[in-house]
Amino acid sequence: MNMFKPTTAKTPEEYIAAIGEPRKSQIQQLHKFIQKTVPKLKPIIIYGMIGYGPYHYQSKSGREGEWTTMALASQKNYISVYVSCADSDGVYIAEKYKDQLPKANIGKSCIRFKKIEDIDLDVLKKILLEGEKTPPISA
Repeated sequence: MNMFKPTTAKTPEEYIAAIGEPRKSQIQQLHKFIQKTVPKLKPIIIYGMIGYGPYHYQSKSGREGEWTTMALASQKNYISVYVSCADSDGVYIAEKYKDQLPKANIGKSCIRFKKIEDIDLDVLKKILLEGEKTPPISA
């Protein structure tokens, strides 16, 4: 199940270099922002996007795999930031901040927006920091 655009990039830098402007600058800015905010989460390429904080999971059904705590992706029509973490009540971190990101489309773990100006970076920073200290959801 790979819903992400395939990439031949082996590093976050190669991933960003392959993106056209104006999106490239925005992904670069967000990549640096995420690294500065959660520097302990190692960046890797996974499923056609930049992942941060790789980990091995095993779901209740017994399925195992590799995933990341957070991810950044350049999609065809928008930029996505994924935070695969939920609080003890099972509420995803991104959903908790939905009202503070009115120009973004929020899914369970996904924050989608057209351009970086559409999101409040202070709110994104809160989401990233909370996500860093919250255990990721097993797929």
